Amino acid sequence: MSSRWFFLLGVVISLLAFIPFYLLRSPQIGKDLKVHFQRVNLPDQPLEGKPSEKPLVVRLAGDAKTLNPALVQETSSSAIIGDIFSGLVKIDPKTLKVEPDLATDWEHSPDGKVWIFHLRKGVKFNDGHPFTADDVVFTFRDVYFNPQIPTPVRDTLLVNGKPFKVEKIDNYTVKFVLPETFAPFLRTLTVPILPKHKLEKYVKEGTFLSAWNINTPPKDIVGTGPYRLKEYIKGERVVWEANPYYYEKDKRGVQLPYIRKKIGLIIPDPDTALMKFLTGQIQIMGVGASQLLTLFIQAKDKPIKIYDLGATPSLTFLVFNQNPNADIPKYKIKWFRNPLFRWAISHAIDRQGIVNLVYNGLAQPLYGPVSPANKWIYDPKLFPPIDYNLKKAKQLLEQIGFKDRDGDGILEDKEGHKLEIILLTNAGNKEREAIGDIIKQDLERIGIKVHFQPLDFNNLVRLLTTPPYGWEAVIIGLTGSVDPHFGRNVWCSWGSLHMWYPLQKKPSTAWEAKVDQLFDKAALTLNATERKKLYKQAFQIIYKEQPMLFIATPEELMASWDIFGNFYPTVWGFWKGLYIFQQ
Repeated sequence: MSSRWFFLLGVVISLLAFIPFYLLRSPQIGKDLKVHFQRVNLPDQPLEGKPSEKPLVVRLAGDAKTLNPALVQETSSSAIIGDIFSGLVKIDPKTLKVEPDLATDWEHSPDGKVWIFHLRKGVKFNDGHPFTADDVVFTFRDVYFNPQIPTPVRDTLLVNGKPFKVEKIDNYTVKFVLPETFAPFLRTLTVPILPKHKLEKYVKEGTFLSAWNINTPPKDIVGTGPYRLKEYIKGERVVWEANPYYYEKDKRGVQLPYIRKKIGLIIPDPDTALMKFLTGQIQIMGVGASQLLTLFIQAKDKPIKIYDLGATPSLTFLVFNQNPNADIPKYKIKWFRNPLFRWAISHAIDRQGIVNLVYNGLAQPLYGPVSPANKWIYDPKLFPPIDYNLKKAKQLLEQIGFKDRDGDGILEDKEGHKLEIILLTNAGNKEREAIGDIIKQDLERIGIKVHFQPLDFNNLVRLLTTPPYGWEAVIIGLTGSVDPHFGRNVWCSWGSLHMWYPLQKKPSTAWEAKVDQLFDKAALTLNATERKKLYKQAFQIIYKEQPMLFIATPEELMASWDIFGNFYPTVWGFWKGLYIFQQ
């Protein structure tokens, strides 16, 4: 009987592995396995809930590199401090429109160069200190536009390379004077507002870069957001508690958020995190396609919901280091800067195979720098599919002088250097590790020796973003944005996240200069249709030059214990997240 049971279990597992995703949503399967798939339908208004001290427990993929929002460059930091701060405005994930936050309303001149913002009265930072116009002026003038502070925030705020002026009219009124018309200005004001009373001394002392580091006591991290940091034990957990001074309330006057305490367990390995989720130690987590079968088999006793949020705005890609100042062999930089070389590698990437094998079909091949999630700008006609063709890839390599000159199966360039590449990704990301293995195998089939090395995420980020930029190739991803302007520190040559060659003093190629010009022009164009055309032209150039080899855009899946009300996740964040409550 025992052997027969194991045989039947094996048959069930095999069948589940090949069930199409849309069938997994059927009521019968959900009923048997206590796992329910569903799309998120956003109502007109959230339900009224009750505040609860029961903690919401989530997974964090890694430690922060900084607790200073002006210095954040990676999601591991923003995931920890995001709810501690707020901006003058915020974006509604349902409508993707701008809503009031620390500012209640605003008006602007006909030419869009002068804006007046009226600040919310009675707001306090989480240490009880009043929020006023002085904090707004300090945030922009003394921090974001301070040339001595290398903040990535500045990249999105500059108007055609120039800062705007910020003036205090009174304690609750601020005037912004722009050097030119700036179409995305209002959306830029989602950036965190910082407390002058806590950070001004660091600016004056010239020690801002060390302010609010990961060793700073939690009570000193001060913002106006819905939560404040209570505890941070590196490598273990983060604890947030509701900001007792937070201004938002529901219609009954009950202070938000309803969930008064959150815990983030730092678990780099997603499989370990899944086990903790299944045992109830974590209540919410994003899941990859490869984890679905484990959920089905092991989650038989308790109800779990899996939300299919659709295509993620994130971009997964392979990028080569084209920085002439990088600490890698110069002959490799020469390879990487050749567009034919990049096209050869692009043809060697089996995008559809990766979608099927890595994501179990829960993804789409990605050929250009815009995800289908961005419905405003995405157009599949912009990015014709790049065929997986190893023969064509090798022909392109031979066209630029690569040949197996000694018969060992590895190509050499004209100077005799072997075509060997060190390919990195972040350790613990199972999908990217699997993608790396597939690409390694295909590249070696055409004579490229690949040394594939997953690294700790923070070490990888340091390699990518700081001199001497000692990396050759990496598989990584970037979070997308609704408005392309907020990705221009990636696409423009001067940007700190211009992955292949950041912080250029002047564009190193004519095509990069053209992309810069198109993004600058789009920022000054108020007509939405014309702006869209400009961005499409820029993205067509990027597609043609292949500085980043885009691979796939996965479906975003979120698993949750079925214990929450007002639970409305989207690919752009939670809608009415402060209203989530435990039932």
